[in-house]
Amino acid sequence: MSKKIIVAEDSSVIQNLTKKILSQLNYEISSVKNGQQVLDLLQKEDYSLVLLDIHMPIMDGMECAKQIRSMPGNNSEIPIVAITGNANNYTMEDFEEVGINAFIPKPLNYDSVVEMVKKYTDDN
Repeated sequence: MSKKIIVAEDSSVIQNLTKKILSQLNYEISSVKNGQQVLDLLQKEDYSLVLLDIHMPIMDGMECAKQIRSMPGNNSEIPIVAITGNANNYTMEDFEEVGINAFIPKPLNYDSVVEMVKKYTDDN
């Protein structure tokens, strides 16, 4: 069964590139543009990972991560990897506080993205 990943990113360019690269590795990708859409998807089905942009309209990544962690059921424990162009604005502690497992700085290095996705989706 392929692993299902949510890519939450308001930039279509980053969203499409990420989707293309991860789809080639047999991941099933759902793309959304804001945090509210992430929560909507997680209420409907289970996913393996959320790649979460921090700066998005409607609901940003930090608030979205907090909401995910307070959800009932399995999805509250889903790994969350933040994608951010402003990593300097946050420390790893800030991310951990809201339940984010790791982060990838922008501009994205797709080798890092793939490595991170594999790290959090491989069944060990």
